[in-house]
Amino acid sequence: MTTFTIAPGPLGTAFEDACTRLDRLSFAEALWNQRPEAFTKDPAVQRLIANRLGWVRVLDFAATHVDRLRAFAGSVQAAGFGDVLLLGMGGSSLAPEVISRVIGVAPGYPRFRMLDSVDPDAVRAAMADTRGVLFIIASKSGSTIEPTVLAAEARRRSREAEAARWGGNAVAITDPDTVLQGQATRESFRDVFVNPPDIGGRYSALSLFGLVPAALMGVNLDTLLGHAGDMADACRRAGSATNPGLALGALMAASAQQGRDKLTLLVPPRLASLGLWVEQLVAESTGKQGAGVVPIAGEDAAAPFASDRVFVSISLGDDAPDASVVARAKASGAPIMEWRMPSPLALGAEFYRWEIATAAAGALLGINPFDEPNVSQAKDATRSLLDVYRAQRRLPVPEAHATVEGARITLSHTSLESAGTEPLLAVLSARPPDYLSVLAYVPPDSEPFESALRQVRAALAARTGCASMFGYGPRYLHSTGQLHKGGPNTGVFLVITADPEADLPVPDESFSFGVLEMAQALGDFQALDRTGRRAVHVHLPRRDPQLLKRVVERLLGR
Repeated sequence: MTTFTIAPGPLGTAFEDACTRLDRLSFAEALWNQRPEAFTKDPAVQRLIANRLGWVRVLDFAATHVDRLRAFAGSVQAAGFGDVLLLGMGGSSLAPEVISRVIGVAPGYPRFRMLDSVDPDAVRAAMADTRGVLFIIASKSGSTIEPTVLAAEARRRSREAEAARWGGNAVAITDPDTVLQGQATRESFRDVFVNPPDIGGRYSALSLFGLVPAALMGVNLDTLLGHAGDMADACRRAGSATNPGLALGALMAASAQQGRDKLTLLVPPRLASLGLWVEQLVAESTGKQGAGVVPIAGEDAAAPFASDRVFVSISLGDDAPDASVVARAKASGAPIMEWRMPSPLALGAEFYRWEIATAAAGALLGINPFDEPNVSQAKDATRSLLDVYRAQRRLPVPEAHATVEGARITLSHTSLESAGTEPLLAVLSARPPDYLSVLAYVPPDSEPFESALRQVRAALAARTGCASMFGYGPRYLHSTGQLHKGGPNTGVFLVITADPEADLPVPDESFSFGVLEMAQALGDFQALDRTGRRAVHVHLPRRDPQLLKRVVERLLGR
């Protein structure tokens, strides 16, 4: 059951108006009949949207594949694989991560891991032993650079370790007629799963991108999809104010239009990965044309709550968010929507609820929620930097504006203007309704660096009073990166890089994993700079968490 608290006043009226607009559009009916005119009157945009609505009826598609998926999972068990490593990026990898962390791997099934980083330390650790590992290469386009280079390294290591044909250790999930599908055929992959092309990556959780890994974990697909079907039925009914998906979408859009654009997710630790999945779905779908919803997940319990917040609180059974944080949220006077998942397998319902809500919010905001017009900016900048590296064997690094203990501090043009004579204090230009975003190009989830990054994020938020985001690079480029460049110009970005102790060559390329990672960081910093964003790049001469904390202390004027 969903409960919803919103005080009388302009926001309450805006929410009611948003629901009325959806009802007037017959939005639920139009969505299920895949009519793009519910989103826009522009014929060109309608054609684009028409090719991205396959997720609405994905459960019909999924039902026809359940038997095949079970048989495939059984064959993997019979072959003796003890480990599954998914190589992907963005929506194609985040949903499987949520499934593994919320539902978990059933007894007797292979361990499941995910790699969505090109950091040389992370790659080396994930592929230290490839014996008995089944690799899943997941890429909608089939040519995304990260899964492509990761697959090349997996192929090299697999062949070296077992002197066997690589294909028997690999599975592909992709769209029809992609480079990856061709590779899977040439190299005799164990299997290739071809997804409908009209399902975008971030809306693909209940498609083969989510279900193939789920089957390999031993997840009960019938129950997972049954919960999703129940949510789909609930979201088809008329009356947007009581519709679990449309009401959430109306709240997101109405709040953003009233200045409460920081959609703050309050979840227990077990649902933390769901928060990251919601973050990428909402940020990439709505953050464009200078508008959008800014999703906030994983904040410190003491994070300041300004008047730009709207809250969603989700429990899992008796596992609830921090009660003191929920109480502070309610005391702030912000609207809050709350509900409880009855079981981990109700994750299927949550995937569907949030996809419906995000589509509805996009329609209400006048945004196409299925494109990502600014993502190519960082990709193009990275490609240009790699071209320079191929020709000169070095990356062009911009001149630093300051140094702290050997760490180079570089500011975007807009940050430099806001900093005045104190470039080290540029990050302090943030004030609500701004938000802060810490973007770190280091191995994901590696202690003690992860602890240091959490402390950095909390310190920045406490000092400025702003909501804060965090993302590992290059993962965030495929999730929140669209919002950073295309959404409201209220972000202040701290990009952190650090030299690895040892690099790792990319097979059949002239650049290494470390060079690719740095090119992606520099490329994104360039894109932020060119779009007039306030950004600060900190490059550490070594991977030293204590050095990072000392540098940030200087950035905070301490």
